[in-house]
Amino acid sequence: MLRSHNCGELNIKDIDKKVVLCGWVQKSRDLGGMTFIDLRDRYGITQLVFNMNTDAELCKKARKIGREYVIKAKGIVVERSNKNKNMPTGEIEIIVNDLEILNESKVPPFTIEDNTDGGEALRMKYRYLDLRRNVNKNNLVLRHKMAMEIRNYLNAADFLEIETPFLIKSTPEGARDFVVPSRMNTGKFYALPQSPQTFKQLLMIAGLDRYYQIVRCFRDEDLRADRQPEFTQIDCEMSFVEQEDILNIFEGLAKHLFKTIKNIDADTFPRITFADAMKYYGSDKPDIRFDMKFVELNDVMQGKGFKVFDDAEIVVGICAENCGSYSRKQLDKLTDFVKKPQVGAKGLVYIKCNDDGTFKSSVDKFYSQEDLKIVAEKTNAKPGDLVLILSGETEHTRKALCELRLEMGNRLGLRDPEKFAPLWVTDFPLFEWSEDKQRFLAKHHPFTAPKPEDLDLLEKDKKNVRSNAYDLVINGNEIGGGSIRIHDKNLQKRMFRALGFTEEQAQQQFGFLMNAFEYGAPPHGGIAFGFDRWCAVLSGSESIRDFIAFPKNNSGRDIMIDSPSSISDEQLDELNLKNIEKE
Repeated sequence: MLRSHNCGELNIKDIDKKVVLCGWVQKSRDLGGMTFIDLRDRYGITQLVFNMNTDAELCKKARKIGREYVIKAKGIVVERSNKNKNMPTGEIEIIVNDLEILNESKVPPFTIEDNTDGGEALRMKYRYLDLRRNVNKNNLVLRHKMAMEIRNYLNAADFLEIETPFLIKSTPEGARDFVVPSRMNTGKFYALPQSPQTFKQLLMIAGLDRYYQIVRCFRDEDLRADRQPEFTQIDCEMSFVEQEDILNIFEGLAKHLFKTIKNIDADTFPRITFADAMKYYGSDKPDIRFDMKFVELNDVMQGKGFKVFDDAEIVVGICAENCGSYSRKQLDKLTDFVKKPQVGAKGLVYIKCNDDGTFKSSVDKFYSQEDLKIVAEKTNAKPGDLVLILSGETEHTRKALCELRLEMGNRLGLRDPEKFAPLWVTDFPLFEWSEDKQRFLAKHHPFTAPKPEDLDLLEKDKKNVRSNAYDLVINGNEIGGGSIRIHDKNLQKRMFRALGFTEEQAQQQFGFLMNAFEYGAPPHGGIAFGFDRWCAVLSGSESIRDFIAFPKNNSGRDIMIDSPSSISDEQLDELNLKNIEKE
């Protein structure tokens, strides 16, 4: 080894030790006859000292070294006179007696500091430099620790880690596939997996009853802060289980991560059905760090002559505690917020609950004090509180009120990233209507089992068929989801018919799985977690990019390596794609 120690481990107990350190120059300071260099590696920073009076040549050499030079320094550990209590090595420094420059460095395009002067695009172009910053290094360390603890927990529960293929068959249901042309099979294409779903079901049929994989997945979809074209799943499947077994096992995994990563002892996770999540929060991934549940007000607010409410499918409100003193300017800003295209409400009605027990509303001419008092009672509003009300078409209005609820949570400081509120959302619809395709699609995937009590609705009332599906939600983020699978071949055929597949289409796309069902498929179910997202939530970050070593930008490009890029005519020829136009 070139070094005897790393830059984060030496302390007062190592006084008088001869050491060799290697790393990057964080900064240097020339102070008269002394030069100080902060040497950085993955583990921390150690101060190096050069003295002009004891070794002038060595000191002069040190003064020629720039930021991010890679150096090797030999010396003796001594106690610092001006100790730095904010760093683990702050009680010592190294009196250097030999210095070797291992590699010079250009001046970096941005400062390698926790608070850098580089914009996001610049830092992504030089991602290898950005990863030297503590914030990004620590994110990758957290990711590593989480992966290790996930494996520890699942291995102890008798799960087998099994790899599944990356070059698979394209299936049009779901998000768009990334496709890979086959050189040896002209005109044929592989797809990169959106998930290992069918393979893990085949592993259950194979008798490997507890499977997991921390696996790369690929989806060719529009990107946001919480999406990347390639991402990592914690993919799991179990045989001979019911929904309760899966929720218990993987709630245990979540609790294990809370304890080992954040030192939090989590209580039993609450559960809420999809229908109630939409009714009370307007979202299937509610943030329950704060209350502010929806209250439907049709019975109180309709029939009073206010046409906006009278013509609405739903009138629904929330109570914002201690906001009754909001000024007209603040209320106008809230109105502007709900009118934004992303939210889509036409307006906002408010009721101020005054300290003297009276009420002030934006629709006072239509409602008496007694009417407003009833609204306050229904929403549990107290003197000093503010009731905010939206109306319109049910689904759209609930979604808009969800956005307003989250906005109020932000304004009131109720969404603390260091507070965690996990829950299970269950009983999702089996189908969802697609306006684009004008037919019902599988909300989860075609292999999700319907609730047994809803089987009779499969052909005649798809909208109301519930599934044995469940999501783990933390702080308003969907961390993972899964379901009990269909294991009966006849029920699977009914499901494909309900989705509009002909027998030929079902056989063409999923014949390999249907054929496997002929040989005894056990009852089975599973779940998959977004590993990148789980890392982000536990660290309080908004973006999964921060936890991926080399992420793509919002256009799906890696601007560091300039990908995707054109390929040569020879490669196109080999793939029989030479008719594709090149840029």
